[in-house]
Amino acid sequence: MKRLLAFLLVALSLFSMIPLTAAASSYVNVTIDGTPFSGSVQVKNNTTYVGIRKFSTELAPSATVTYSADTRTLTVRSSALTLTCTDGDNYIVANGRYLYYDQPIFMKNGTMYAPIMQLYRAFGAGIKWSNSLGGFAVTRGSGGIASGSSYYRSDEVYWLSRIISAEAKGEPLSGKIAVGNVILNRVRSAAFPNTIYGVIFDKKHGVQFTPAANGTIYAAPTEESIIAAKICLEGYSVSTGILYFVNPVKAPNSWASKNRAYFGKIGNHAFYY
Repeated sequence: MKRLLAFLLVALSLFSMIPLTAAASSYVNVTIDGTPFSGSVQVKNNTTYVGIRKFSTELAPSATVTYSADTRTLTVRSSALTLTCTDGDNYIVANGRYLYYDQPIFMKNGTMYAPIMQLYRAFGAGIKWSNSLGGFAVTRGSGGIASGSSYYRSDEVYWLSRIISAEAKGEPLSGKIAVGNVILNRVRSAAFPNTIYGVIFDKKHGVQFTPAANGTIYAAPTEESIIAAKICLEGYSVSTGILYFVNPVKAPNSWASKNRAYFGKIGNHAFYY
């Protein structure tokens, strides 16, 4: 588990060094196997977006694309991929995998756009930044990411979603993700147990998480808590260093606030290193 998480975090750090856009540029070029992408490219909040429909059919020509106005959801289906993208969401669902980005999907002039850094993963494609191109060079791959049923371990989803739900049920998705990050950061740390279950029920220095003591850890998790758990297991992290969180209203004089470096506040929780 520690080795897998370390790999994911290294991979994400490498992607974070790719210049998604030049700050002064209003356009980024995109090619697919060396051929210029014929769809729409948008640059927004230093993020490169592509039109989902056109990007999908260029990577998978036989794919079918449908749109539901009721749910504002675009669905792409090919022999290797089932992909759903919903206007306003920060994640796409690809073969049951939850791929998160810190900028949301959006609609403009009848076209739905998603960050290219989400979409290339969904299609099992490759990507690199090319200075000579002034943009991204995408290469076709497997046509679809490995399925969620083969990627996620059921025991990890079970326990991570439950601690997220018990601790952050009323929090925004970002707050739920941050709570999950704390658990997985502890799994990676030599100072804590090396499994999600072990971290949750750790009593080395006393009960670490109230839900493990009062039994709320066993309650069925909310749907969004399950989504947050899967996003965390994909490797997305608001911080790879946070190890503690506390509600400062409920615990204004907490040990963490007095002894650990402050990271920031997300929702109702303050997070510490």
